[in-house]
Amino acid sequence: VQLQASGGGLVQAGGSLRLSCAASGGTFTSYTLSWFRQAPGKEREFVATIRSSGGNTYYSDSVKGRSTISRDNRKNTVYLQMNSLKPEDTAVYYCAAGRPILSSITDSNAYYYWGQGTLVTVSS
Repeated sequence: VQLQASGGGLVQAGGSLRLSCAASGGTFTSYTLSWFRQAPGKEREFVATIRSSGGNTYYSDSVKGRSTISRDNRKNTVYLQMNSLKPEDTAVYYCAAGRPILSSITDSNAYYYWGQGTLVTVSS
């Protein structure tokens, strides 16, 4: 599976961005899809996930209430809508695909495929 992330950019605090991740080369509907992010000098951290079956979603506490993950199985694309952005949201955002068990959805090692990352910069 190849993943191509896009939609990052420079935005002022309080603004919004929608990230997209287009998949090709695999059975899109069989994968749990997630977003992770990595800020400069920090470890990669879980942001949000949407399960393959049922479409259940989970969010990190840092983005809960401000972000929405969704998937369009017809377009083989997963989205991350981010609102009320804060400077601390500045990071490279990565999409990932895998089949993690529920207890492992926040573990980056549980994912097989990764996009190349898209940079989000939030200015204060």
